[in-house]
Amino acid sequence: MRIRIDAVDLPGRTRPASADGRVPAYADLHVAVQRRDRPGELLEPQPGDAPSATWTLECTTSASAAGVDIKGPYVQNRLGRRFVYLSWGTVDEAGVFTMFRRAKLMLDVIPAEVLDAAARDGLLVARLGLTDAQGGPLCARVEPPHVTWTAGVDPTPM
Repeated sequence: MRIRIDAVDLPGRTRPASADGRVPAYADLHVAVQRRDRPGELLEPQPGDAPSATWTLECTTSASAAGVDIKGPYVQNRLGRRFVYLSWGTVDEAGVFTMFRRAKLMLDVIPAEVLDAAARDGLLVARLGLTDAQGGPLCARVEPPHVTWTAGVDPTPM
């Protein structure tokens, strides 16, 4: 199975400091999918001012007592909860990505019927906006209604 993440409404390339000084200013914002247990290994960093961003992740599925279990190089597993990290960072003149925040796309909240159909048909699609209510990068745990999960037929043979 593949997971495709379709993101829109990115927050922009810069982020001013908050008025209270609790959030610093950031420049040259980028977002990428983080590899499991390797925070420095990122899949396809996208600039924060892109009109949209899409990532496709290779996964495996298996039946478990809880339903369908998803595993793969970009699927995290902490305390029995599976998720995908979207890492936000800045990119300096040398092209070095420095992470400052992450969003967790929670997989254990996907409706069972959607996950079953995705496992059968080969594609699970997440659609979400990446700007939070304050105009900054979306962070923390991301669950419906902030992300919509659907199943589809994967047009790419494995």
